[in-house]
Amino acid sequence: MATEEISLLAEAVRNGDRRALARAITLIESTRADHRTAASELLEILMPDTGESTRIGISGAPGVGKSTFIEALGNHVIDAGHRVAILAVDPSSAVSGGSILGDKTRMETLSRRDEAYIRPSPAGTTLGGVTRRSRETLLLCEAAGFDIIIVETVGVGQSETRVADMTDMFVLLLQPGGGDELQGIKRGIMELADLVLINKADGEMKKLATQAASEYRDALQLLRSRSADWKVEVHTCSALDKVGISDAWGIMERHQQALLANDELQPRRAEQARTWMWSEVQDSLIADLKADPEVQQHIPDLEAAASAGTLPAGKAAERLLEIYFKRGKQVKR
Repeated sequence: MATEEISLLAEAVRNGDRRALARAITLIESTRADHRTAASELLEILMPDTGESTRIGISGAPGVGKSTFIEALGNHVIDAGHRVAILAVDPSSAVSGGSILGDKTRMETLSRRDEAYIRPSPAGTTLGGVTRRSRETLLLCEAAGFDIIIVETVGVGQSETRVADMTDMFVLLLQPGGGDELQGIKRGIMELADLVLINKADGEMKKLATQAASEYRDALQLLRSRSADWKVEVHTCSALDKVGISDAWGIMERHQQALLANDELQPRRAEQARTWMWSEVQDSLIADLKADPEVQQHIPDLEAAASAGTLPAGKAAERLLEIYFKRGKQVKR
């Protein structure tokens, strides 16, 4: 893309043009070298227009009702005068790499509102359910004027720190149960949470949800909060019946106000930006290594040797790096 074309695209995104935003996100998600160059230029132009939104990460195991909850929350905040962007990461097939991309279907009423923008993206092989370009997509949505950004992840996993490293607040959605289910929740994911919501607190499950909330409150007393000035709260809600949604949003607003009042927001975002920078360096180096022609020639044999146990995996990795760095020195000469 020519510089003039990129500038025009940036201006259209600033003006809230939804087609321009979709085109910009597609550009960001592209792996083509020329598209990556254009995407970087686009983001650099738009950076002054970012940073004014409330960024919320929402996670929970499949079946907990994340999409139903996000639709109810999205409609509520729009009614309160906000514009909301949903970055919904869909599971990808391990076989074909394709994804369902069904969030617009699941969030039927929200997807019809002009104040909402839903962008489903395939998770691919990325751990934690956050795509490599989720942060850049978040920045584009901010530049387009969306003041509430919600990132929905695939589910609870070891790399949920990724969503915590790009949002202001991390919300963990759980099902009624407590007891045995409490034993199955990893300590790490609980330590990331700023708010725990027990969803599906309706009908016969209401009493069970209340009991679970009490148990989670007791468990959280043993864990250290991410912020010294914020105590993690546990509440019940029913996304299906729209009960507790207003209260949940009120807590999210209070959390954002607490970060601002205690001068924690900007330092937190600055640290997130540094973390993301090094994550990008790591991902880019791995991608460049795998794309190296000479490295590619040796990958099948070294993978086979490591798989068969005839060569330690660490030694196989060492040999690949030796080939990569040796070739790099030859290219410099």
